[in-house]
Amino acid sequence: MSDSFTSPNSKGGHPRPPFPFPFFRVIRCLQGYFALMNLSKFGEKFTQKAGITQLMDDLGSAMAGGDMLMLGGGNPAHIPEVQQLFRERMEAILAEPHGFEAMIGNYDGSRGNEAFIEALAELLRNEFGWNITPKNIALTNGAQSGLFYLFNLFAGDMPDGSKKKILFPLTPEYIGYADAGLSEDFFTARRPSIELIGDRLFKYHVNFQELEVGDDIGAICVSRPTNPTGNVLSDEEILHLNAIAEEKGIPFIIDGAYGTPFPNIIYTDAQPIWSSNTVLTMSLSKFGLPNLRTGIVIAREEIASAIGDINGVMNLAPGGLGAKLAMEMVRNGEIMRISREIIQPFYQRKAFQTLELFEQELANVPCKIHKPEGALFLWLWFKDLPITATELYERLKERNTLIVPGSYFFPGLEHEEWPHKHECIRVTYAQDDAVVAEGVKVICEEVRRLYR
Repeated sequence: MSDSFTSPNSKGGHPRPPFPFPFFRVIRCLQGYFALMNLSKFGEKFTQKAGITQLMDDLGSAMAGGDMLMLGGGNPAHIPEVQQLFRERMEAILAEPHGFEAMIGNYDGSRGNEAFIEALAELLRNEFGWNITPKNIALTNGAQSGLFYLFNLFAGDMPDGSKKKILFPLTPEYIGYADAGLSEDFFTARRPSIELIGDRLFKYHVNFQELEVGDDIGAICVSRPTNPTGNVLSDEEILHLNAIAEEKGIPFIIDGAYGTPFPNIIYTDAQPIWSSNTVLTMSLSKFGLPNLRTGIVIAREEIASAIGDINGVMNLAPGGLGAKLAMEMVRNGEIMRISREIIQPFYQRKAFQTLELFEQELANVPCKIHKPEGALFLWLWFKDLPITATELYERLKERNTLIVPGSYFFPGLEHEEWPHKHECIRVTYAQDDAVVAEGVKVICEEVRRLYR
């Protein structure tokens, strides 16, 4: 059979010109390709449509299209003062003899840029009195990959044949955790207690009275501030959870991507907390460098060493551009001042401004909003929402407004029936004020129509 495809046209019966490519050969190649896609369990797991993948796909499409009101993604704001500081730092590197060439042309070690790690260890010792050295720190290609490593170090199929899980003592929790385990039934979680605050606000708390940590738990994990809700666990809650973990002989992981000591997107009192039983993960993304994928793991020496070993296998070494750009800010302590005096006030203003917009637009709607205490988001709870939050997401997307439905943010509770999971949405206020205001207007119009 010829690879050229011809057929009579509708008027004269003469053959159409052949396709400009061998059509049937392409079909056969595609058939062969899919026949070869006999995926492993790993392949099947990580090629299914995960919540974080959908979020990032929508974010990328919206950024490329340019007409979407982006109230869904976790992209940090472009803060002019911070971007100018990074521009100046880049110009200084370019002016150094061989500075640019070394930055792009040399591998770092498997735990990351040694000079950055040394500067960070010194900063944390001086600022907080933490008993750490460079051996307690490893860098990763973003905090997401660091948490993937940590989860699978401490949970899953164990050498003795048992199975361990990661426990989230409080949900909702970060969307990116949900598919980060290499085995099934990897996470477990507990519902929070809910404190109602006035007519409009509420707050989640760890329900310690019902928090049981069995022998099947390999580590406890929280984010602080919590993505998606902006909740900040108190110092007392953090110390209590760490004490429980220490008693069980398991690590306590604190995801500090938005938190203290930097970028310090926190609007309430919260102290940086670390101990030999704590694994603190941090990031340069919300400090203003999301595209450079620089994650930080601070832990016992053997854990930091293990992260370096995994880096070596997976990546040879983590990328060093983010560490290089931020190094002087860490070395001279400017990273603390920038976080405290520029980044934190910037987001706090936007948080309460957006809260006020929602309160005005939703005056007669049964909506409660989580008390904004940090991160980049407001978490809205529509009691008895007539449709699911996922359906609301689709309706808003048709109106060029992107939010994230709340059901994605309950890792470990996927199989538990709880209407609350389908009544919440996450909205970011990191975009320009005009974009946020227009997006809030569209969301509230759609919600008011639903309740009517």
